[in-house]
Amino acid sequence: MRWCAVTSRIGVRAICWEGSSMALPPQEKHHAVYDHRDDNIHDDNIIRDENIVWHDHPVVRRDRERLHRHQGAVIWFTGLSGSGKSALAGQLEQRLHQLGVSTYLLDGDNVRHGLCRDLGFSDADRRENIRRVGEVASLMGDAGLVVLTAFISPHRAERQMVRESLPEGKFIEVFVDTPLAVCEARDPKGLYKKARAGALTNFTGIDAVYEPPHAPELRLEGEQLVTNLTDQLLDLLHSRAIIKV
Repeated sequence: MRWCAVTSRIGVRAICWEGSSMALPPQEKHHAVYDHRDDNIHDDNIIRDENIVWHDHPVVRRDRERLHRHQGAVIWFTGLSGSGKSALAGQLEQRLHQLGVSTYLLDGDNVRHGLCRDLGFSDADRRENIRRVGEVASLMGDAGLVVLTAFISPHRAERQMVRESLPEGKFIEVFVDTPLAVCEARDPKGLYKKARAGALTNFTGIDAVYEPPHAPELRLEGEQLVTNLTDQLLDLLHSRAIIKV
């Protein structure tokens, strides 16, 4: 089965089945990409569809942000399995909720129960996983929510793709920098043990690469107390005027 990914100069903006009418702003360079999930996308696969147009709505992002009383943004936690991403994202969401901030947390395991349940852990599937999550996060950010994501997201290119799909300043990359030895000692799901035994392949940090961010908005030392790291995150959100409370 084939899907159509509608893209623009700022990244993928929508997906639809062949023949549907999802759209991009007319002022943006856009095209429809038809691809099989496991294939690579090449220029010769790209065709233009001038029938795809953008539909403007009377309620826009700034209206939703005014209603929420804070800006919409995507806080993208990246790091090795066991680095503490999920625990930190959960703690931050709890603190933001207590402050009256409208949030949603997208967790790596949770989305694979639904949105990405058809994907495995090959490089191609990992890329598609992040592309889908990035699309959802972008829509939620446009709705005025502070979106927290906890994904290994091992490749810089995919994280950059999500960054470029959002307005400038709305993507906050947080690198939870925890040494592999520490992550492996924690091993909360027993995955490192399986990977070392050869029972689990394509596992990041063991037989699959992790590309750390070159210039994240915030680098956190994952061995610190979660409460201290959460305070650093709140300080960052205040300094960027994402939240004011």
